[in-house]
Amino acid sequence: MVWALSSIGRIFLEFLGSTGRLSLFFFNAIVQGLRPPYYLHQVMRQFFEIGYLSLPVVGLTALFTGMVLALQSYTGFSRFNAEGAIASVIVLSMTRELGPVLAGLMVAGRIGAAMAAEIGTMRVTEQIDALVTLSTNPQKYLITPRLIAGVTMLPLLVIVADIIGVFGGYIVSIYRLGFNPASYLKQTFEFMEMGDVTSGLIKAAVFGFIISLMGCYHGFNSKGGAEGVGKATTYAVVSSSILILITNFILTSLLFEQGKP
Repeated sequence: MVWALSSIGRIFLEFLGSTGRLSLFFFNAIVQGLRPPYYLHQVMRQFFEIGYLSLPVVGLTALFTGMVLALQSYTGFSRFNAEGAIASVIVLSMTRELGPVLAGLMVAGRIGAAMAAEIGTMRVTEQIDALVTLSTNPQKYLITPRLIAGVTMLPLLVIVADIIGVFGGYIVSIYRLGFNPASYLKQTFEFMEMGDVTSGLIKAAVFGFIISLMGCYHGFNSKGGAEGVGKATTYAVVSSSILILITNFILTSLLFEQGKP
């Protein structure tokens, strides 16, 4: 009994310690980001790596998600003679949930791992210590540009994912299921509201911050050589993915409450 209680207490204390370290890391990154100098070349580099280089994986994911969503919706709705609702279901699902969540998970797997690996390698090879000796703040030089790029680029990626996902559903609905193109587009634009797109973009900005924060945090605090870098990469992807799913539920609850009549 005592052993079980001590294990629970140890886990709880470790959780509180990790939460405290992450909070201090977060506030320090924000404070340092508000002070000059500003490394705009690093910000532009992260724009390219997070935004442009993530387009293929996000686009392919959204395209086939929209296609599968059209097929599955038709299979279910045809049992109730409600095939006409497929267009509205696809556009609402992509803009409000599937677009930001899937884009966030894909970017977490690609960018979160890359951030943790790059910064972790710099940590274990003492390159971060070298930055300090050169009077360069590592938080400002390494962390802040990635946070800015994550918050900025993920909403843009989600816009692209929404368009491609809806287009994928359109292709399947028109050329596989035999829908009328004009009627399908009319239903799509009639049921889509600006609030649906806005809610997805708000989620995307939060997800981008989470991905950048967790990737930088685990990489910056990695230790133990190559093995430590590998663990930091794994922790970054897993923690980002879990936090994305948890945050998605919280944001959906808040946005749903605001949208209720």
